[in-house]
Amino acid sequence: MSGGVDSSVAALLLQRQGHDLVGAYMKNWINEDNIIGDCPWQQDIVDARAVCEKLGIEFRVVNLMAEYRERVVTYLLDGYARGLTPNPDIMCNREIKFGVFRAYAEAEGFSALATGHYARRVADGRARPLGAPSDVDGAPSGRVLPQFSLLEGLDKNKDQSYFLALLSQAQLRFARFPIGDLAKPALRRLAREAGLPTADKKDSQGICFIGEVKMQDFLRTYVPDAPGPIRRAHDDRELGRHRGLHLYTLGQRRGIGVPSNTDHEAYVVVGKRAADNALLVAFDHPDAPGLFQSEVRVHSLSWTGAPLAGAQTLEGRVRYRDPRVALEFIPEGGGTALIKFREPQRGLASGQILAFYDGERLLGGGVYQ
Repeated sequence: MSGGVDSSVAALLLQRQGHDLVGAYMKNWINEDNIIGDCPWQQDIVDARAVCEKLGIEFRVVNLMAEYRERVVTYLLDGYARGLTPNPDIMCNREIKFGVFRAYAEAEGFSALATGHYARRVADGRARPLGAPSDVDGAPSGRVLPQFSLLEGLDKNKDQSYFLALLSQAQLRFARFPIGDLAKPALRRLAREAGLPTADKKDSQGICFIGEVKMQDFLRTYVPDAPGPIRRAHDDRELGRHRGLHLYTLGQRRGIGVPSNTDHEAYVVVGKRAADNALLVAFDHPDAPGLFQSEVRVHSLSWTGAPLAGAQTLEGRVRYRDPRVALEFIPEGGGTALIKFREPQRGLASGQILAFYDGERLLGGGVYQ
């Protein structure tokens, strides 16, 4: 329980279904380094505890700070230092919520882990012998385990399936998403009717379990500035200076630090050149060099079910809140694949996640090279 309304209603619904519940707050970050921004972990604990008291269920605070720093913060900082654009929310779900925290829940004797994600978990009617590629939970061989699919949340404005793109079948089997069939207005109405203290609490928009902290402020605390030239991509003319390539991402328009021209055309980041530490920009046109891509490669492929073995036409979500787009998936071995988009896609940053779908069903994801 994060202290927000979504996980509060998830607990409410499970209780009404007759489940024996314990509410748990993952204590991942307390802003020991005084980063600029709002890290409301103390208030979140107060709010989560208040909801549990209202529901009459046990409340725990589970300290995962060391694991979070090791598995999420280190991944984040290392990626940005290498010029990538990591996704800490997706990594938090795989490594912390449904990784370390799931292991804690199993060790404590719980049969499932529920969260407030807007996604739906459904039995897909198939069974897979244990030991098949999608199962990594180490149960005795020979057992046949039920298989589950993960669907987008019913409320398409709140759907969070993208953030679950790197979950395995074993993780999905242990997961529950009680609010996946609800629209946000209906969820808040349920919270108010039940008198939950979080019914009107504002949604968090910050980094996963850190809070309302700007990414640039977070990075400046840990990654030293490494100034270099800002160059126009088509003629290599220097337009200004940047503070470090890690502070910019492909497709970025605001905060570059170079003015638009007299026709009010804005510059956009189209590349990073490690050889001379140059940030490459161009006017934000469809023909800007490097801004749109028809083909990309992805690595570190992960599947919620059986891996895709051959080339096929799928849909993909190139980033959160973008619509699904048609693509050709061509596996190349070694956990990599070539992706050919039907329509060119804008600003695909190395290190970000491409999520694969078959209609509403999430198949898995991979990382842009």
